[in-house]
Amino acid sequence: MSFNKDALHYHSNGRKGKIEVVPSKPCSTQRDLSLAYTPGVAEPCKVIAQRPETVYDFTAKGNLVAVISNGTAVLGLGNIGPLAGKPVMEGKGVLFKRFADIDVFDIELDTADSDKFIDAVSILEPTFGGINLEDIKAPECFYIEEELKKRMNIPVFHDDQHGTAIISGAAFINALEITKKKAKDVRVVFSGGGAAAIACAKLFVGLGVQYDNLIMCDSKGVIYKGRTDGMNKYKEEFAVQTKARTLKDAMRGADVFVGVSVKGAVTKEMLASMAPNPIVFAMANPDPEISYEDAISVRKDVLMATGRSDYPNQVNNVLGFPFIFRGALDVRAKAINEEMKIAAVHALAKLAREDVPDSVSRAYGNKKFKFGPEYIIPKPFDPRVLLWVAPAVAEAAMKSGVAQLPITNMDDYRERLERMLGASRGVIRNVINKVKTDSSNIPSIVFSEGYSDKVLRACQVIVEERMARPIILGNITNVQSRIRELDLSLLRDVEIVQPVKSEKFSVYAKKFFELRKRRGVTLTEAERLIYDPNYFGAMMVLTGDADGMINGATQGYADAVRPILRVLGTPDSQVAAGLYIVILKNKTLFFADTTVNINPTAEELATIAINSAELAKFFDVSPRVAMLSFSNFGSNRSPSSSKMREAAELVRERRPDLIVDGEMQADTAVDPNIVKELFPFCEIKDGANVLIFPDLNSGNIAYKLMQKIGGAEAIGPILMGINKPANVMQRSADVNDIVNMAAVTAIQAQSLRSTHA
Repeated sequence: MSFNKDALHYHSNGRKGKIEVVPSKPCSTQRDLSLAYTPGVAEPCKVIAQRPETVYDFTAKGNLVAVISNGTAVLGLGNIGPLAGKPVMEGKGVLFKRFADIDVFDIELDTADSDKFIDAVSILEPTFGGINLEDIKAPECFYIEEELKKRMNIPVFHDDQHGTAIISGAAFINALEITKKKAKDVRVVFSGGGAAAIACAKLFVGLGVQYDNLIMCDSKGVIYKGRTDGMNKYKEEFAVQTKARTLKDAMRGADVFVGVSVKGAVTKEMLASMAPNPIVFAMANPDPEISYEDAISVRKDVLMATGRSDYPNQVNNVLGFPFIFRGALDVRAKAINEEMKIAAVHALAKLAREDVPDSVSRAYGNKKFKFGPEYIIPKPFDPRVLLWVAPAVAEAAMKSGVAQLPITNMDDYRERLERMLGASRGVIRNVINKVKTDSSNIPSIVFSEGYSDKVLRACQVIVEERMARPIILGNITNVQSRIRELDLSLLRDVEIVQPVKSEKFSVYAKKFFELRKRRGVTLTEAERLIYDPNYFGAMMVLTGDADGMINGATQGYADAVRPILRVLGTPDSQVAAGLYIVILKNKTLFFADTTVNINPTAEELATIAINSAELAKFFDVSPRVAMLSFSNFGSNRSPSSSKMREAAELVRERRPDLIVDGEMQADTAVDPNIVKELFPFCEIKDGANVLIFPDLNSGNIAYKLMQKIGGAEAIGPILMGINKPANVMQRSADVNDIVNMAAVTAIQAQSLRSTHA
């Protein structure tokens, strides 16, 4: 099937279009209905009538944006009308929701009369928290936006103008940095005189470009002083005194080209005439003013951006509007002003210089990105854009006086945004905050895989977050060289230990021999094993030279966990076990055992259940423990179900303070309605949150199905029941996973210190 047919199928298959309205409150009972509508709905109506500002407390207005168009300038399709433009507006709504959790109604107005358009939009103010104008032709779009800003007390933003300007502005800042040029000195040429071109030009001037150094060209040529043909007051602002009359004339010796016009506007000859290290933003869609291939064939020194995703440096408006509106809505801004736009520009420019998460690389076919000529702006699927741009916009709104609901604690606000990216981010953020609150007790964590780029990059984040002090094992020269190559500046002073050269090597070998000599280990074998960073790292933890350990990011789980179990071992009556935290939208569950014990006994399961309950408390969850089976309370007798029932009884004996029951089926465990209707005697009334599986098969299968099919996020595996804090990653772990596990290991280490203090 061709791409064009795919696109038609995508929009028409199943439920037509791309959007739907989903209730945010339950509406499954008569009482729910009476609360949602009559008579209950009258109560918020009466409050809002008395105090209009409470509309933000009782309705979705504060998170609702209108995407409004008349279809007069739709993408590269031109004036195709409001009906044909509707798929684009729906698509814009999808992007708002996907990237910033903002709800959208798309509105298509059947009028080319600017005043009628303004009248229609302005009377919608009671419904929306903000207005996103879209695909309206110039120069009418300038007048429409100006008038709506005057009339309305909510943000009005024409994305075709300001979105392109903001993203290209961020790219411009970084392009200047890479080419060692200064905004006040560069000569800039624009191809295009419409909404996007004029907005970009204004923003570039705001970034330091001099008016006399900026030439704008439209379809009739250079916009110069005294020209009358095809002019308007918006173009007049950029009319300059020049002898150049064509785009070809203007580009000769220019430092920067910005194209928001049409395919093929720039020839190879024109590009060749530009100054050394030219900056070329050819942003016409779907085909740029000059193709990427043609540009690099003419100028090896060109730094190029386009509007396309299949070439480096895509100028994509989705990097701007969702996050700008997010910040504006969250402070209830009256407008989106220049200060807020400039804040977004600088936030995007700074983010592009940061290390890029593995999740972004995976979204782009595992391609690696690093700040430089082929990576000057963040990628649209970089989740950090929300965390950088929205707070910057919110802060600018507060400083410039347009915020009606100022944010008093920006750290709390950033954490709230982080939770929008996934429930697991909120869970881990709480753990990180706990570690950081005890600044006098920052634990040291040893990483045995110092040769791994993702481990080193994770250590950079760990140092930046101040959650732990990494100790990296590996060849000192090689690790230091890799740190420099990856530009991990925060690791310049990190402790690097090369096991074979360490003064502790012989000490650890002898101690390991004493530990394992009655398990068949000779002194020679002990020395051989301590060469292995996994054994060396575990010995560091055992002797107190490190507080915790993480490995497994580059090796099989069994190979990684074996040294930890041999060196650190388990306390008397304890059982080593693996636990995953499985996070759904509104629920956090703990699954055990998922990685270690193939077929644990009832005694072992009871111990695993108690340890899992204690771990749940680390995450501020009051544990309710279910011993899972295919049977409900004796309905089917078998050795497996009897084992789970016996394990539940053992937990009650050992820890009468815990809520535990079983054996029970999984749906019974998590659904209070089943318990209420069929098993009122069950001790778990509100649904279990700690689920203990009868064997490794069921536990491992369950968490992976939840993760891959159920849309759950999983943190783990967390290793329980050993003497000292140590955790083993899955080989598929990325930088974010390693950072998460470091947070868990750090809180385990702090807890152990506090216990022994």
